[in-house]
Amino acid sequence: MSGLLANVDMRTRLAGHNRLELLLFRLTGKQLFGINVFKVQEVIQCPPLTAVPRSNRIIRGVAHMRGKTIPVMDLSMAIGGPAQPDVSGRFVVVTEYNCTTQGFLVNGVDRIVNMNWEEILPPPRGTGRDHYLTAVTRVDEELVEIIDVEKVLAEAIGSRDTVSSDLLESARASEGEELPLHVLVADDSSVARNQIKRTLDQLGVGCTLARDGREALEQLQAWAEEGDPVVTDRIFMVISDVEMPEMDGYTFTTSVRADPRLKDLYILLHTSLSGVFNNAMVEKVGANEFIAKFQPDILAAAVLRQMKQWKERRVTACP
Repeated sequence: MSGLLANVDMRTRLAGHNRLELLLFRLTGKQLFGINVFKVQEVIQCPPLTAVPRSNRIIRGVAHMRGKTIPVMDLSMAIGGPAQPDVSGRFVVVTEYNCTTQGFLVNGVDRIVNMNWEEILPPPRGTGRDHYLTAVTRVDEELVEIIDVEKVLAEAIGSRDTVSSDLLESARASEGEELPLHVLVADDSSVARNQIKRTLDQLGVGCTLARDGREALEQLQAWAEEGDPVVTDRIFMVISDVEMPEMDGYTFTTSVRADPRLKDLYILLHTSLSGVFNNAMVEKVGANEFIAKFQPDILAAAVLRQMKQWKERRVTACP
């Protein structure tokens, strides 16, 4: 197990080529689950856990590791399954999401597989609204369910989605101007899409929501086919996740830049992926900005900055 993730830093080479690597694991049954290796710091045998009074029931305790105290969550319980009967002999997948570190208790780790995002598909539309999946795929004819970790964290730890008053004042200062304020949002997590939408709603900005990069690209192309300039008449920016089934955010950005009708769109990559490689990838694929999820004030500030620049260009362009 110690060597399983030894070369994880080298896997950044997959980014930008619509590829990813999944860490496969099992919980209490035979079902196989997956998580992007980019989110994983290490996999360890479950250490002794210290109970936390009045914490969410899925938090089995905290672990003290390398000078840090991290919560360890029972991932089976988090998605509506039974609790792990005994933590001894189990494994903890230590991850970094949304600028926080946490561990997920799993029964056993299977392996790492290299895949194309086109092989990662959205959950079937009949799955319902209460599921915990962002995507599904198949490995050696076995179904793999990819968990919506952002939903798990939002329910277990909670998240603030209220924009601070000073930023709201800045947004209100722009009211009354007859300009279309609209954003295209691409994210495979329903929780993340709703978080972004609530932030935009508070700023008085409308949005169109897409479930992945391919759906977002098809929407942009459909708008372009209607004949109106997309950048000036439809939207003033795109907010895109990086990890998405069928087409990731890097490939989406590259595709937008390759289309003369869309190439000037302002693209903000908004992702729970951590690591300095993101800045290099932003430059490589031609995105304008990268921010980590989910901090409503940071997102709101980025939207307001681009809104101001976009309006100034519109005014300058008018005769």
